[in-house]
Order: sequence, then C-alpha cells, then structure tokens
Amino acid sequence: MKTTRRLVIGVTGASGAIYARRALEALRGTDVETHLVLSRASEMTIRYELDQSAADFAELADRRYAIGDVGAPVSSGSFKTLGMLIAPCSVKTMSEIATGVTGTLLSRAADVVLKEGRKLVLMVRETPLHLGHLRTMTQLAEMGAVIAPPLPAFYAEPQSLDDLVDQSVGRALDLFGIETPLVKRWGEDLEKGRREK
Repeated sequence: MKTTRRLVIGVTGASGAIYARRALEALRGTDVETHLVLSRASEMTIRYELDQSAADFAELADRRYAIGDVGAPVSSGSFKTLGMLIAPCSVKTMSEIATGVTGTLLSRAADVVLKEGRKLVLMVRETPLHLGHLRTMTQLAEMGAVIAPPLPAFYAEPQSLDDLVDQSVGRALDLFGIETPLVKRWGEDLEKGRREK
C-alpha cells in the first residue's frame, strides 16, 4: 500500500502570510498533499497583507481544517505526515507549543508532530527577541523543533521581494526533504560559490 506524503501547514496571525502562500503554491502539482490549519488571527493577516480572503487562500491546500476541529485527522499521531511547517509562527503559538497547551487544532497538530518524532519547522516572525522568547526557542529546540526564522539570504542575489520569500520558503521545505526550484544553492546554482575540481 502506497503512503501519501503529507505536510501540515499552519498559519498564525504573525506578519508573513506570504510565506505560507508561497509554500502552498510550490507544493501544488507535487506528490506532497497539503493539510492547512489557519488561526483566526491569520485570517485577518491574510486579508491585510495579501488582500485575499481566507477561503481563497485555503483553495491552495488539498485539505483545510477549522481551528477548533480538534478531531481532525492531523490531531492524531496515527495520521502519517512528513511533519508540520508553521509559516509564519507567532510568539503566542510558539509558546503554546513549548508548554504543551493544545487548545486549538494548530497547537495540537504541532504537539502531535513532536510526540511522534516528526519534523516541526517554525518560521518564527518576531523582532527583537527578549530573553523569554529565546528561552522558549531553546526549549522547543530541545524538544525537537527546528526554529527557522525567514531571514534574507543576500548571497543568492535577490532581485525582488518574491526572491527573498522563495529562498526562505525553499530552505524551510528542504528541511522536510522536499525539493523545489525555489532555492538558489551555494556551490550549485550560484557561480560565485562554485569551486574548481
């Protein structure tokens, strides 16, 4: 029996809904099935930042679940996934996950991913960070999460905002072993990174 490759994508209300949208767009037409959970605050951010309704945004995913649907498939460890990408990840959501609070499907799905030993990637969107934020990130890293803030990679010579978004999203998807054409790779795609044999 063939197992479908599935990725859970969570979107919080932090600034940066474009990261999730780009990830969903990049995964369309691949063998990865996307399972989307939007927080209530993310629906507002999607409207503000992307001038798009949450319903239209959700059309990019293969499956969408309501934030209060704690009985959804992604809330169970028996539902096999590659893991979960939260893009962007707010400090509130990061803190809920770190403390084991699972009051919504988004935090429950993240908790399931950790307890099953799957990959949890958090594109944390906050700056500056105070000591409590840093301690929470350390706690999550100790629990197995990957903290991957969407930071620009200027070595890739971005020419647009889209280039900056693509590089961050592509690197996040790399962490799940998902190959996309979004990333410009040092030593491969970038001439200045190549070395003579």
